[in-house]
Amino acid sequence: MQATIPAILAALDAAETIIIHRHVNPDPDAIGSQTGLAAALKAAYPAKHIYAVGEPAPRLAWIAPQDTIEPAEYQNAVVVVIDTANAPRVAGANWQTGQQVIKIDHHPDREPFGDLSFVNTEASSSSEIVADMIKASAKLQLDQTVAARLYAGIIGDTGRFLYDLTKAHTHEVVADLMRTGIDAPAIGRAEEEISPQIAKLQAYALGNLQVSANGAGSLIITQKVIGEFGLAQDEAQAAVSTVGQLTTVRSWVVFTERPDGQFRVELRGKQWPINPIAVAHGGGGHPLASGAIAKNLDECHQIIEELDQLNGAH
Repeated sequence: MQATIPAILAALDAAETIIIHRHVNPDPDAIGSQTGLAAALKAAYPAKHIYAVGEPAPRLAWIAPQDTIEPAEYQNAVVVVIDTANAPRVAGANWQTGQQVIKIDHHPDREPFGDLSFVNTEASSSSEIVADMIKASAKLQLDQTVAARLYAGIIGDTGRFLYDLTKAHTHEVVADLMRTGIDAPAIGRAEEEISPQIAKLQAYALGNLQVSANGAGSLIITQKVIGEFGLAQDEAQAAVSTVGQLTTVRSWVVFTERPDGQFRVELRGKQWPINPIAVAHGGGGHPLASGAIAKNLDECHQIIEELDQLNGAH
């Protein structure tokens, strides 16, 4: 059911246990919005049981860690699923076994779920939505811990304010976060820093990217490449933004082979929507940033052809 921010705040106020989930393969916004909301709730309700859960995310542990809980905690719990467009992408088990499920998101709501749902596709990020929730609440407060996590999420999902969903309101929210005294440059540096292994991957990506005459860029990162560079599975996505910096690329796709032989698909565009391609292959996302899963190399090549045709139409 579509809900308002006050209705969600009321549900959280009434809950004794709140468990917050986010999506698999998390980015800074997933972790930032999830743990930022958890920190705000813990400060306002010290007697409540509040957890932020999901598989470990070592690459983003500098934002905040994940909690580990027993299945029994879900009994009578309110479960918040944040920054997650559809149910199959929810990280962690047991989230459907709570008393109530609340969805908070900024992705297109093509697969609604939850007893209460607040989706704002005009928001730059789920972290921006959490900041709005805090401002609308009489009990939640914006302290440095919360602000730092939300700032990490916002700059991550806006590409340091480069992407189209960066609005005047986004900068107003960021101004409020910075007024708490957070070290914004340090957070920005933490998101920009890369290991020597990732640097090698980025060099590989630039050297192996295929660009069509229509400006469709494509790159396939195999398990062999991941192993040769000594990368964790989630580190391979570091190449996605790198290849988009090339002037010859108008839209692009990066495929990362998973241990099961399928491929994670990351589609990006600079001007026109690429998300219909993701939707056609069982995924989704934003108009200019979407993802899916390709079953095999044949499907990868099909997506490359579709992206090239899309570029040719523009």
